[in-house]
Amino acid sequence: MSAATKSSGASESLRALVRGRLFWPLVTLALLLLFNLVFNAHFFSITVRDGHLYGSLIDILNRAAPLMIVAMGLTLVIATHGIDISVGAVVAISGAVAATLIGGQLSPGGGAPEAAGYPMPLVILAALGVAMALGMWNGALISFFGMQPIIATLILLVAGRGVAQLITDGQIITIYHTPYFFIGNGFLAGLPFSLFIVSAVLLLLLVLTRRTALGLFIEAVGLNPVAARFAGVRARAITFWAYAFCGLCAGIAGLIISSNVKSADGNNAGLLFELDAILAVVLGGTSLNGGRFTLVGSVLGALIIQTLTTTIYSVGVPPEVTLVVKAAVVFLVSILQSDRVRDRITSMARLGEAL
Repeated sequence: MSAATKSSGASESLRALVRGRLFWPLVTLALLLLFNLVFNAHFFSITVRDGHLYGSLIDILNRAAPLMIVAMGLTLVIATHGIDISVGAVVAISGAVAATLIGGQLSPGGGAPEAAGYPMPLVILAALGVAMALGMWNGALISFFGMQPIIATLILLVAGRGVAQLITDGQIITIYHTPYFFIGNGFLAGLPFSLFIVSAVLLLLLVLTRRTALGLFIEAVGLNPVAARFAGVRARAITFWAYAFCGLCAGIAGLIISSNVKSADGNNAGLLFELDAILAVVLGGTSLNGGRFTLVGSVLGALIIQTLTTTIYSVGVPPEVTLVVKAAVVFLVSILQSDRVRDRITSMARLGEAL
């Protein structure tokens, strides 16, 4: 093989790498980690206490867990050319249901907490069942009644926050049942238990979408639902269950968050969570136009957002500047992720080779 052929092959591989949807998210995450390596000496420090790992990296993974889960559910919705801006409200409702059923009372005299009002498995199933039912509500409005996704989920965005406050009676419900804390604060094999939940959801979705025809069906619905129906794809059913699963993911996130803070706040829990979730999906390389999607990219997008937030706070950036810095990074990565910019970069690379 000649040197020219090898050089041409290497160039093609490099162009394919740059055009890959995971390239820029990985570069962005690597740059954030490099920045912390230079300016934050203790960022990569990990200590072991009682067999558990602690440190900034562990905190980022743990705190990003709810966002990663919601982003994965939202990825399926966006892949069908839909959107769900009600996930934050569903997060609040899930936590409120769980806290109400668990009970938030101390024993008389302020001693040890009383037993949970209902068995914890039943509490978890109830909270997740309500969350999935809300996702099915969105899916039914969109799939079977033809309502626009932004309008259907806006209804739940507004009403859901009110429902969460009705469940909590407008108060912050403190949870005292210790076993419940394990969901968001527990450790397994030295790592936060929430990471195992994320891994389980990701593995399930990868198997369903990459080892079966479901992934192709979702992409077909997102690209052209009419053509998909003519091809025999049950477009309405796929859209319906995509929203149902997105609601379930929001419910899981609500359990993790309420367990982590040991309370349920119907007013503030999950507030603006849908914006971070959408950003995570877009940063990960999934197009809002529907069609091809990447679950791993959405997980990376959530990690970028949480790493960026942690980095901003750790270097002492004033709070009023935080959102501006965050928006600038998101803007830059989103521009680099656009098909037009990636095509321009590829064209410039080919021109450079020709010269």
